[in-house]
Amino acid sequence: MTAEAVATEEVLVRREGATGVLSLNRPRAIHALNLGMVRAMTQALLAWRDDPAVALVVIDHAEGRGFCAGGDIAMMRHSALSDGGAEGRRFFFEEYRLNHLILTYPKPVVTFMDGITMGGGVGISGPATYRIATEATRLAMPESGIGLFPDVGGGWYLSRLSGRLGQYLALTGARLDGAECLWAGLATHYLPSSALAEVKAELAARPDEITAILHRHSVVPGDVKIAAQVGEIDRTFASDSYETILGELREEAGRGSEWAGATLATLHTKSPQTCKVALRQLRDSLDCEDFAANMAMEYRIASRVLTLPDFAEGVRAVIIDKDNAPQWTPSTPEEVSEDAIDAIFAPLPANEEWTPL
Repeated sequence: MTAEAVATEEVLVRREGATGVLSLNRPRAIHALNLGMVRAMTQALLAWRDDPAVALVVIDHAEGRGFCAGGDIAMMRHSALSDGGAEGRRFFFEEYRLNHLILTYPKPVVTFMDGITMGGGVGISGPATYRIATEATRLAMPESGIGLFPDVGGGWYLSRLSGRLGQYLALTGARLDGAECLWAGLATHYLPSSALAEVKAELAARPDEITAILHRHSVVPGDVKIAAQVGEIDRTFASDSYETILGELREEAGRGSEWAGATLATLHTKSPQTCKVALRQLRDSLDCEDFAANMAMEYRIASRVLTLPDFAEGVRAVIIDKDNAPQWTPSTPEEVSEDAIDAIFAPLPANEEWTPL
């Protein structure tokens, strides 16, 4: 069936057979999400939710190195510096509603993580029913490098990975390839990029055969490189105390572990505040009764760290000046007090709390 296209500039919204398709179309920004894109996707999903002609939803990217590199952090930084974070909080509020809408959607959602999938890209792929990785997939939650935190449901997904892999990913921002995503459970299938066009056409024609179609085109990926480090990750990242983790890595490095030494060097470039927030976030997420409760927690965090010094400084160092030399405040883990972390996680006034659609 010929696609019946309804286009917005940065999200292409169309129907292909019985499939509703959302294609991210902001290639110069590697399809990083802005508020207009979040709203276009939300509007389309709400319109298709009760439409009997739409049997499933596909989320992919139109061209370039996508899938999706994250959110519009330059806008968020400008908001933090110019309007007290009002525009940034509005973005987080609506983005988190989109994440929750995808997770609770009554029809299957298939995301194609064919390329860079970071931050906000994880937020729209993680809650999907089927998550397709390819040889081009590079997935990460790199927020510790910009003074934010692994949001968009990161607390929910990362805390529920095997062992301490989630804590490792949250603190280091390490990138996983497609084979590693499948192994970790962050992807449900691994397909070659060359098969995606055919798979999408088959899904549009036979949406009731999703499982069979994806199984038929799946291939066995190559080596899972991170599997060799699982023992060291589980051992050195076992604690929810950031100082303890750093101490364990120092001991391992002192015994000759090149991996521990490299990981320690990576952590020394990250925001101490973000790392402590992430460890608390992943711990507390396990006590959340559902995904909505997790997102309410993450919105409390986001509404506050947005205007703390590390976020503006982190984005400056990585995106604005590109000197990759952020000056974190506080500069050491020991200076980040438990009281400061408690304040970041505290409830908001009732009229400011996050709520799902």
